[in-house]
Amino acid sequence: MDVCLVIKRRLEELGLEQKDLASASEVTESYVSQLLARKKLPPAPDRTDIYEKMAKFLKLPSDRLSKLAELERRDALKKGLAGPPAPMFAEIRELIVRKCVAAKAKQASAIFEKQPFGELERLVTQKLLDVVKTVVREELNSENWLHLVARLAGRSYEQMRVTLLEFLDTDVFSLSPENCVSFLDPLIESWDVDLTTFGMEIVLNRRIASGDPRRFEFVERAPDRQEVEPGFKEFLKDRSLSGTATKEEIELLKNLRFNGKRPTSLYYYRELQSLRDPLHFRTEDRPSVKNSGRK
Repeated sequence: MDVCLVIKRRLEELGLEQKDLASASEVTESYVSQLLARKKLPPAPDRTDIYEKMAKFLKLPSDRLSKLAELERRDALKKGLAGPPAPMFAEIRELIVRKCVAAKAKQASAIFEKQPFGELERLVTQKLLDVVKTVVREELNSENWLHLVARLAGRSYEQMRVTLLEFLDTDVFSLSPENCVSFLDPLIESWDVDLTTFGMEIVLNRRIASGDPRRFEFVERAPDRQEVEPGFKEFLKDRSLSGTATKEEIELLKNLRFNGKRPTSLYYYRELQSLRDPLHFRTEDRPSVKNSGRK
């Protein structure tokens, strides 16, 4: 049994219509109709609030629809993994390049053109999508914000709710021109990328998205193979020495370095006591208290 069948049967049992469900879910009747006709894949439960609203209206267990949707999406994903990713829509690429800072736009465009949906284009698009999705998810329950975005896009509140729910359910391989017009275009002010380190800075439109520019770094790091000192291991095993040590103190002792020397478990115990002795640490100078005049 799938989501559509459960919803249809429940509507019939309660004597309700699709338009009633659409109103309760704050989406358009057209969206509900396409969902129940299986023309749209049920949205991912962790990216939408529609199942909670539907379940409440249909008097179903709160997680019934979301569990069925998750199973249905998994089956659809398995079937869709066969082919290679399709090139990005020309309109989407044009928007991405237009939002790039002027100094890098020509160079970025040339790289994008060399390979359809290549590594850099996927990286940039994915990061822009991630940032915008974060903003949209945070504002999902804000009617004022949705009304503002709806006005900018020339749509009704219900239409914008539908577009928003579909946008949260998209990924870099299924991004559509409509998603870009509705969210990426109005929310993204500009983006910049360092073509050496691939670090990115994304600036949001302050009219409809608050916060500082988002920065992302892509730095290759060597694996952490830090050797644990034998004396430290002995210290941890001996509960008479380490039994009262806190997590923070243990982490600090573990990170001590000795340039080839091998400290004993007793050294770590004494170091622990030193950490706890206030005489070993300076305190902020406090202003002296002036004589109040009393004798």
